[in-house]
Amino acid sequence: MESLDSQHQPSIDPPETFDAQPTHPNRKPWIGLLCVGLVAVGGFGVWRMFSSAGEKPAVAQPQGQPPRAVETTRLAPGIPTRTVQLLGQVEASQQSTIRAQTGGIVEEILVQPGDPVTAGMAIAVLDDSDQQLGIAQAQAALAQQRSNLARLQVGTRPEIIAQRQATVNAAKAREQEAQDNFKRTSGLVKEGAISQRLLVEARSNVDQATEARLAAEASLAEAKAGPIREEIDAQKANVAAAIATVNQAQLAQQRTQIVATESGIVQTRHVSRGDLVQSSGQIVTLVSGNQVDVFLELPEDLSGRVTPGMSIALTARALPQWKQQATITAVVPSADTTSRRQRVRVQINPPQGMLPGMAISGALTLPTNRESFVVSRDVLTRRRNEWLVFTIADGKAKPIPVELVTDMGKQVAIFSPELRSGQEIVLRGGDGLNEGAPVKVIGDPS
Repeated sequence: MESLDSQHQPSIDPPETFDAQPTHPNRKPWIGLLCVGLVAVGGFGVWRMFSSAGEKPAVAQPQGQPPRAVETTRLAPGIPTRTVQLLGQVEASQQSTIRAQTGGIVEEILVQPGDPVTAGMAIAVLDDSDQQLGIAQAQAALAQQRSNLARLQVGTRPEIIAQRQATVNAAKAREQEAQDNFKRTSGLVKEGAISQRLLVEARSNVDQATEARLAAEASLAEAKAGPIREEIDAQKANVAAAIATVNQAQLAQQRTQIVATESGIVQTRHVSRGDLVQSSGQIVTLVSGNQVDVFLELPEDLSGRVTPGMSIALTARALPQWKQQATITAVVPSADTTSRRQRVRVQINPPQGMLPGMAISGALTLPTNRESFVVSRDVLTRRRNEWLVFTIADGKAKPIPVELVTDMGKQVAIFSPELRSGQEIVLRGGDGLNEGAPVKVIGDPS
């Protein structure tokens, strides 16, 4: 029994010897505090970084930093200018319309738009049938008048004088016969053989015969005397009038050849072959190719401030390589009916390719009346949406806010009540300067 009991009882081993360190030791508390501190510092750094984003930090000037070398210049008052862009278009300086001086059907048109034309050159031909007929009629009338003049100058021919003499003789015979008849009738009336009425008729016949004789004698005398000076002069005037009529008819025929009165380039052709043209009808319109006018519109605030002789730079979008400095020729003393703006005219010799109607722009530089200093744009420093210049006081930089009056490219006009003429300001080396930063001026200020 004892042996069985001893076999089933668990054996108890004697306790082993362990080190002083436990099997699951506790963490030390200072390690957790260190981690929390690191997280807090990192979060603050991130917040600081984002809160200052987009803001250019000022350049720190650690104490004891050596002076920065800068160049300076002295302020001088100047006349600031501003450049205004003007828009306009090109127009022909000289434009003329060639018109017909007589009516007719267009037989031929000799030019097309764009063709050069010289003075005296034929540009169209009209049908001249009516003019040729007028010439023939005028020449026939002239021949008749010249014949009349020749007859007066030669005098009356002998056969005409003989004819008129015979007329006088016949008139005398009839007059004598009428007188004899009157005497017989008068005797018969006294005897009571015929009535008194027949005596009156006989007397009337005598008077008519006498009148016919006198007219025949006057015609004979005129034929024998020949034409008087006044008659010849009057006929000469008739001949001159007939010559003028012939010349006028010939001129009308010549005007069927329509010629250019001046040189230029054909801009518009108004007729075609077969058109009926009345006197003063338009044929073509010419423009001068030697000069053009540029008309530019002024903004309303510049009315009255622009005068002839001012310089202006011209450019054209259609001619990107072209730029010309010109002077204003004239200022139109009225507003344009379309834009209601005053216009200026600039006359130039057009470059190759410039045509009337093209758009053109001009850069007009005008002085301003604002008090300011004109300096190089290098003196400006941009800080937080304001412009600064730096002056030097006791060897240290001092920023002064300024107003940018006008940007003139390489130069600018600035103003500040703190600036004065002759004041020394930083020209180069101002970037990164802060107020109170030590500086060292190199070179003489200009």
